[in-house]
Amino acid sequence: MSALDAELATKRVLLIDNEANVREVVQACLQDLGGWDVFSVASAWEGLDRAVAMQPDAIVLDVSMPEMDGFAFLQQLRANPVTQHLPIVLLTAKARWFTPQQLQHLGVAGAIAKPFNPVLLTHEIANALGW
Repeated sequence: MSALDAELATKRVLLIDNEANVREVVQACLQDLGGWDVFSVASAWEGLDRAVAMQPDAIVLDVSMPEMDGFAFLQQLRANPVTQHLPIVLLTAKARWFTPQQLQHLGVAGAIAKPFNPVLLTHEIANALGW
């Protein structure tokens, strides 16, 4: 695959959020407006399994989830050589709490605040990831 083919290929995004309505809206936005293939899961544990299996181009991650929060997920993801390189964008009500230095320390590309503007979401994610 040439560099141009890779650039034009449909992006595959893994969405991890425990709220079904948020998953539904985000998935619709990214598929309809971005033309991306979006796979969504309801828990961080499912997300870890799916990240290994599908090797997505990026992960959109909620921070506040039961059982395993986004920070514990990031630790697990980064500890696995198969998934440690995957780019992450946080989608969280706490986005304003994160400084650029904290995001860099966490190894994430950016943080988008909930509530978000559905029309701008694809652009914000692509911008954070440099797409």
